[in-house]
Order: sequence, then C-alpha cells, then structure tokens
Amino acid sequence: MSRVWFRAELETVATFWRVMRRDGVALGFTSHDRDLWFDGVLHRAAPGMVPSAIRRSADFEPDSAEVEGALSHAAISADDLANGRYDGAAVVIGVVDWESLERHSIYRGTIGTVAEEAGGFTAALVSRKAELARDPVPRTSPSCRAAFCGPGCTLSAARFTHEARVVAWDSAANAAVLDCAASPAQLAGGTLRWLDGPLAGFVLGIAGTTAGGGVILDLPLDQPPAPGSRAIVRQGCDRTLDTCSGRFANAINFQGEPHLPGNDLVTRYPSPAA
Repeated sequence: MSRVWFRAELETVATFWRVMRRDGVALGFTSHDRDLWFDGVLHRAAPGMVPSAIRRSADFEPDSAEVEGALSHAAISADDLANGRYDGAAVVIGVVDWESLERHSIYRGTIGTVAEEAGGFTAALVSRKAELARDPVPRTSPSCRAAFCGPGCTLSAARFTHEARVVAWDSAANAAVLDCAASPAQLAGGTLRWLDGPLAGFVLGIAGTTAGGGVILDLPLDQPPAPGSRAIVRQGCDRTLDTCSGRFANAINFQGEPHLPGNDLVTRYPSPAA
C-alpha cells in the first residue's frame, strides 16, 4: 500500500528535485539540511535552487512548474546555463522521507526556457503532457524523415562515428579544423561532442564547411577550444534519396516520398506546342 504523505502534523519529509542533462550529468538537490543519497544520485542540501508551486490538472493541458535559484551554487554556473547545458534537461520533482528514504515523484518534465537576472535564474518546466500535443502521424516529405543512424535508418552509428582532434580554430567562421578520418564534407550535417576542456560532454551540430577545410558549428563558443582538444564526431546526411542510395547504399530504408507530386501539381497547365 502506498504511503499517504502529510497525514500527520509532524513528518520527516523534504522536497527533492533531480536534473538529468543531455550530456549525461545528473544533479540532485533537496530542501533537507543534509545531503541525501538515493536512486544512485547524491542530492545536495541547500543548493540555492528551489521549485516553485506545481499546478497539476486532470485534463490534457500541460502542467505548469518553474524552478529558480542563485548562480552562486557550485553545481550551477552561469556559463553552463549560457552554453545550453541545461536546455532540454529532464527534471523529476518529488518528496522524500529523510529517515526511511521512501519517496514519491509528483512532477516529471524537461527544462524549457531559462532566464537570468540579477545573479539568479528562472527555468520554466515543460511537463510530460506536452508530448500529447505532438502529432504521431508522419507527413509525406521529399526528404527522409528518419534520424541518421536512428530508428528507420538502420545504419550503424559506430560505423560513422570518429574521434577527432582540433588542429586550428577559426573564430570569425566559428569553425574548427579537425584531424579526423572523415572529410569535412562527410561531417556536414552531423554532430560534434567535446571530450576535453570546459565544454566536455557538450554536443553541437555541424552546420557546414569552410573553404579552409574546417567544420562550422551551429552555436558560437565563448571560449575557443585549444589545439589538440579531443571530440567525437558523427557524419551527417542531407536526407536526400541520392545521398542515401549513392553514399550509404541504404535506399531501401529511405523514409520519404521523393517522387510524390507536390501541391503545385494542381496549378500546372499544359504549355502550347512550339
């Protein structure tokens, strides 16, 4: 039988909240006056980060919640927030008995927009109900709808993933020249995950290439990577049938309709004979 919380006038109950960033880092916090260890995560006391009121509804409207706190805590820095390390991070908020460590989650969602002001921050949370607003029915498209090396594509991610090192950095183009087994053209449209330096674990998209053989990153970096910095890069795909067939020999798994007539078909009319 599940526990009925706050049934007695005095209970050994504290709030906990856990943040799972997309780079694999998990941070736990609690309103208790000492650290608590459960679910394989150390939940730190007095973190300078507190959840606001959580409003839950019985209908399909997304539940609303926010977290706010100070940037002075060691676990949360302004640089990490500015670099997007917390964007899209999963959040779990609940209550925990600090003696028995019995716990119950009352909110699950992801971090949406983050605002910084006067040495503090406020993050709006997007509840799991927001997923109900997504249309699960795929729409026709001339390009492939599958993620490269993801479900539907079936190609092996390990085959197109390489370790690279930074040879030079072009600040004007926000581009890195890499020592890598794959060419810059093959990396266009792919991803880069840093293994060294202050951006370790941070994933960036590769937007294109430069004439000097560099790869352009989709987000500007405040601190350029040092020469020799390591990264894991994955090749990209422009999602066209020609690339899927000619470069990857994977046309049988192409998730698109390149030969389907478009909406402009109804506006076409025959041209007079010459």
